[in-house]
Amino acid sequence: MKHRISFAMTLAALAATAAVSAHAAEEVTLYTTREPALIQPLLSAFTAQTQVKVNTVFVKDGLLERVKAEGDRSPADVLMTVDAGNLLDLVEGGVTQPVKSAALDSAIPANLRGADGQWYTLSMRARVLYAEKNLPLKSFRYEDLADPKWKGKVCIRAGQHPYNTALIAAMIAHDGEAKTEQWLRGVKNNLARKATGGDRDVARDILGGICDVGLANTYYVGHMKAAKEGTDARKWGDAIKVIKPTFANDKSGGTHVNISGASVAKHAPHRENAVKLLEFLVSEPAQNMYAQANYEHPVRKGVALDPVVAQSIGELKIDALPLTEIAKYRKQASALVDKVGFDR
Repeated sequence: MKHRISFAMTLAALAATAAVSAHAAEEVTLYTTREPALIQPLLSAFTAQTQVKVNTVFVKDGLLERVKAEGDRSPADVLMTVDAGNLLDLVEGGVTQPVKSAALDSAIPANLRGADGQWYTLSMRARVLYAEKNLPLKSFRYEDLADPKWKGKVCIRAGQHPYNTALIAAMIAHDGEAKTEQWLRGVKNNLARKATGGDRDVARDILGGICDVGLANTYYVGHMKAAKEGTDARKWGDAIKVIKPTFANDKSGGTHVNISGASVAKHAPHRENAVKLLEFLVSEPAQNMYAQANYEHPVRKGVALDPVVAQSIGELKIDALPLTEIAKYRKQASALVDKVGFDR
């Protein structure tokens, strides 16, 4: 009898251990270049819905190099970046794998995902014009920023920043390298100060009377205009209006966008959960969270913008060029920045 009880207890213990092990296996590891705090609400919602724990690893620099060095022993399941170029570097570096998902393909427009399922856009931010709120401007072309009438009136962050090299690459794709070089020289001649700082500094310096216009990302507008009354950030946001530029020869009339996006890692130990996480991040509830928490533009159609973004910016009509086409010119864009001495 003793033996039977002991055997039964052993079986129960083994069953409990197996249950714990099975539960522990329900996890997914995310390597991200994005500050984890910005997406934690989405990850917590994913875990609450699926019971899959998300292990987040913040990799500020050298994501590709790290994953390559780890090889097939890498614990990474999902690789997330905040720039299309950086995301495509992962694909070209051979550290991602293709995914077939009807949920992803139906939610994300074709020009905002890899044709072979190697990468997917999760949210968008447009490169727009911040202008002094009383300027009589209703429309703007990116090419106009080189017009001599803006001499001494333009503020912008470093040309070598990924947000700007992506825009310059788009300019090359639309206008060619020679015209883009001429444009860059014109913008440099129009600078009110050295190309430096961050996007919010553009609004700050417009308020300070240093410049009248500048290029910056859309989501900073939400952060500034939603800030507490009387804070510096709110003052900066209230000093500007936003205009969505287009390219001169682009008949679609689209504005340049950059993205946050993700891929499934080549050696993902939890591939099924990795796909599950990506599918959740483009679901309607998660896209609503992107809009409300981060003031970004959802990649999924039909999702409401944050009210501040809706009022200040509105819906985006995006540049129709595929991001893969724009990314082809990233190296040329970076070389042009150095050639014209844009950041000196």
